[in-house]
Amino acid sequence: MSDIIQLLPDHIANQIAAGEVVQRPASVVKELLENAIDSGAQNIRLIIKNAGKTLIQVVDDGCGMSSGDAKRCFERHATSKIKKAEDLFSITTKGFRGEAMASIAAVSQVEMKTKQQGQELGIRIEIAGSKIQVEEPCQTASGTSIAVKNLFFNIPARRNFLKTNTVEMRHIIDEFQHVALAHPDIFFSLHHNNDKLHHLPSSNLRQRITGLMGNKVNKSIIPIDEQTDIITINGYIGKPDTAKKTRGSQYFFVNNRYIKSAYLNHAILNAYEDLIPDKVYPLYVIFFQIDPSKIDVNVHPTKQEIKFEDEKLVYNYLRVTVRHALAQYSITPSLNFDVENSITQHLDESEYLPKTEASDFSLEGSILNSKASQKSTNSGYQPSPKTFQEQSNLDNWTQLYQDIDQQKAASFNTSLPSNQDLFDAVEPSEEHASGIILKSKASKELPLKDPSSLGKSKQLYQLHQRYILSPIASGFLLFDQHIAHQRIMYERYLFQFENKKASSQQLLFAQNIELALADAQLLQGLIPELNSLGIDIREFGNNSFVIQGLPAEFNEQNGQAVVLQLLEQFKQNLDLRLEQYDNISRSLAYQSAIKPGQFLLQDEMRLLIDELFACQIPYAGPNGKKTFISMDLEDLGKRFEQ
Repeated sequence: MSDIIQLLPDHIANQIAAGEVVQRPASVVKELLENAIDSGAQNIRLIIKNAGKTLIQVVDDGCGMSSGDAKRCFERHATSKIKKAEDLFSITTKGFRGEAMASIAAVSQVEMKTKQQGQELGIRIEIAGSKIQVEEPCQTASGTSIAVKNLFFNIPARRNFLKTNTVEMRHIIDEFQHVALAHPDIFFSLHHNNDKLHHLPSSNLRQRITGLMGNKVNKSIIPIDEQTDIITINGYIGKPDTAKKTRGSQYFFVNNRYIKSAYLNHAILNAYEDLIPDKVYPLYVIFFQIDPSKIDVNVHPTKQEIKFEDEKLVYNYLRVTVRHALAQYSITPSLNFDVENSITQHLDESEYLPKTEASDFSLEGSILNSKASQKSTNSGYQPSPKTFQEQSNLDNWTQLYQDIDQQKAASFNTSLPSNQDLFDAVEPSEEHASGIILKSKASKELPLKDPSSLGKSKQLYQLHQRYILSPIASGFLLFDQHIAHQRIMYERYLFQFENKKASSQQLLFAQNIELALADAQLLQGLIPELNSLGIDIREFGNNSFVIQGLPAEFNEQNGQAVVLQLLEQFKQNLDLRLEQYDNISRSLAYQSAIKPGQFLLQDEMRLLIDELFACQIPYAGPNGKKTFISMDLEDLGKRFEQ
């Protein structure tokens, strides 16, 4: 039998290796920028076209290469960083594997111009699919210019897997920021399709952070600094009140190399314990300086994973350092001495609330407004929600016992049905039912009960200003007011997307908002959809935007806060791989829904439940959580027998 094992040709081996090293345009950006750093460059320019699919070019003023090195750098395992195995434990450069240039050349068309300092002529090399096309002397500036064109031109399947330009550009910006943060003493610039996105002069770390993340960050960060015989830790951490629900602004650097570490991130969150809520993440840019022999960077081709000789020691040093910085700047948790509403003494409502006529209300967006309360506020009188809730609780208990007496008397003549229509959860009055406006798409197809057949409205009870309890014939339903309203608003926004019927309420004064580059790029791609939903926002240049109008449900809310929260929620949903219109609808629904802790009047609770049952899917919120739960009297009775 003849031999069947054979060596792969170099160009095929390079394409296979490229699968690990070059996953997307951002991978090329990372490798080229790191090579420029290793060359000793002090000025580095990154030029991108079509989100890196057409062109990725890095121009530096580093040491340059000789003609022999220029050709050799495209061969596999060719590197100037290490010469023997022992060098792996004393690495101070960014690259060392000798895989990047060979992998890039295998899946793209590369043009390189390079010249050493003091030489008259440089060399120009063109290579495509690992094959050299052109090699000739040329006039060029000292340093190196590498242009990577038509990435994955010879692997169409890989190119088809690339995401949209917005997504790919966001990854490129992330890699650019990693390198720029690690080297604030080097000038960096970033251009995309002839637009200048970043111009970062040589500066200190704090200035580099504000240059990348916006001037507002400057007031929200505090320095950390700890030096020991084993490790040095320095950088900046964000104040607890600026923490966000996404992880987009967390950076670790070990010997100026960007790394990812869930273990060290846990140390940060441990240090912020009691200062920030769960699933909220502070900003941090933290540098570790440690003996290279105490770490192993040869773990993964991307070199973003690292092994410490003593991880627990680094963990404890980091936690203590961050905690010390927070204490030094007097950032301590505040204690809430307010007594909970449900356990306060009951006071007479008339002492605190003015007498008003029956409330005329509207359920719009995140605010359930009572005109009666608005009148009292406009007259200079400020009602106390706590006292109102206390008296309401007392009334609810009285009503509860009345209902029990009525049910006891009725039980002699009737028996409870085993299954009650969900619409019995709330029976609006004749006036209410005839005046209700259901704005979701499903509401046009859902028949409401005949108002003439409806009896007296059932009493609803609000528990802890978070849940709504509604008696039904077989037991009771318990609604989560926040999740229920999320479902209502989610379907409303989907309906507006489909029918283009959203209206915008113009702000009295336009509001400007400045964003970090990554967020600005993301928002640019969302502007058409946001405009169609009534958020009137326009680009204002230099990563800033102007907000001129908001939907009616965001009445009197700060436009800047609306857009910032929308972006944060949108980024949280990216992992769900939703359609863009669906992601925006969810994000706006989460933001505009009434919040736990908001007091609701009887009519407001009744309208909320009405609109929920008019939705296409009333049983669950956009996130899949239940909008209500039910319990029948038989199950409730069993609870007391256990």
